Amino acid sequence: MNDKKQTIQEQGSGAIPAPILQVNDLVVGYGAIEVLHGVSIDVREGELVSICGVNGAGKSTLLKSVAGVLKPRSGSIRFKGNEVGGKKPENLHKHGISLVPEGREIFPSLTVGENLRIGAFGRYDAKRYEADLADYFELFPILKERYNQAGGLLSGGEQQMLAIARGLISRPDLLMLDEPSLGLSPTMVDLIFELIRTLKARGITILLVEQNARRALEIADRAYLFSNGRIEYSGMSDELAESIDITSVYLGGNNGGEIL
Repeated sequence: MNDKKQTIQEQGSGAIPAPILQVNDLVVGYGAIEVLHGVSIDVREGELVSICGVNGAGKSTLLKSVAGVLKPRSGSIRFKGNEVGGKKPENLHKHGISLVPEGREIFPSLTVGENLRIGAFGRYDAKRYEADLADYFELFPILKERYNQAGGLLSGGEQQMLAIARGLISRPDLLMLDEPSLGLSPTMVDLIFELIRTLKARGITILLVEQNARRALEIADRAYLFSNGRIEYSGMSDELAESIDITSVYLGGNNGGEIL
């Protein structure tokens, strides 16, 4: 594979809105180990942008950096025009960045309702919160049924729904989803991806990290393909799906475009 980054140009003309999120030359590491090596991406309002790649490619590290969990060594993270690199997660959450982490990370001993209330921290408004609860119970009816039940007693798929609802309850300007289909049954994976489609149709701006490249490219507007902490390909998702044998690029095989 050619090491040079390959970019598939976007088609069409007309004004392109300024990105709500703009990451430039980002370098991030853990201790002595550098994980991201000068990564640059952007996300525009209302877009669904997918980050694809195998485990260890740096996808989750990028999301944690944007959310303030990790501090960049160098580079820039701009959100709504402001530099936010290195700011505390609670401050970024208040300003509209919400991360649904890999592994869901709900509070198992707290009820569904208590988990949701925590998600509204920093942006809580009583009237709006009650209205949003009613709205999300339409999207996640199981959460209404389980409202007073401990989160740890939910199934894996139900916990993922709770994690997404908790991420949404603060009305974020940017919702970041880290491996939402991980460890779920095929039926639940279908349900989660259909839910993401619904959120996109509502105009929610989404940055999606997903190993299942085939499914991610089906719903995304644009995509970046990560390998070893660098972006190897980027472009419109439909063009990437048509032009690149993703599995061959990363695994040297062919399983229908799905990275396992």
